[in-house]
Formats: sequence, structure tokens, C-alpha cells
Amino acid sequence: MPRTQINVAGLYAALDAVRESRGLSWRQLAREVGVSPSTFSRLANRQKPEVDAFVAMVRWLRVPAERFMIDDDEPEREEPELLAEFAPLLRARQDLNSEDKRYLEELIGAAMRRFTAERASRDE
Repeated sequence: MPRTQINVAGLYAALDAVRESRGLSWRQLAREVGVSPSTFSRLANRQKPEVDAFVAMVRWLRVPAERFMIDDDEPEREEPELLAEFAPLLRARQDLNSEDKRYLEELIGAAMRRFTAERASRDE
């Protein structure tokens, strides 16, 4: 029977990305989320958060909790194309106009092409 675990690294990365984009310190983020600052220190050290803290964090991120859950016995799955996941989310944003959305899609696409080319040249 699978045991579901929290993807601590993924949760921390998501929080850090939003924190940086909003110009918040970890202490300010803790205040906004409603958790102690030490919660983020534990996440940075790959320790699982308490259930209440986990719920507060995913609610603050406005992301389903399942996004950060993995099964121990689940074989490593191949990740979908980043742009395939990103584009529908980006297009659904109400706070961006169509030109902004198109620009961000192009930017992410260019970065992904560069990463793929660099990986391919390293593997040769």
C-alpha cells in the first residue's frame, strides 16, 4: 500500500519563488502565511511541516495540496513539458493582458530550449 509523503523540496521551492517575486523576507512570509519563521527553516532542511502548517502554506499558495504529495512506492515519473503545464495557468490569469501572457510564454519557451540544448551538449 502506498504511503503518501509531502514533496518538501517542491513546497519550499514554490514558497520561495512566490516570496521572491513579491519581495518578502522569510519572516514577512511567515506572518502572511500564519506560521512560525522556523517552519521555513525546517523546510529548507528537508523536514516535513506539521499538518496545520502544510494546510496554511498550500492555501496561501492557492495550490491544491495534492500538487505537493508523492507516494513512496510510485516509480519516478517523467515530468510533463513545463510549457504544457505553465501555458494554461498563465492564460487563465486575469491580472495579465494577452501581450504579457504571450511574452511570458515566449520567455519560458526560450529558457526551456536553452536548458534542453545545454543538457544535450553535456550528455554528448
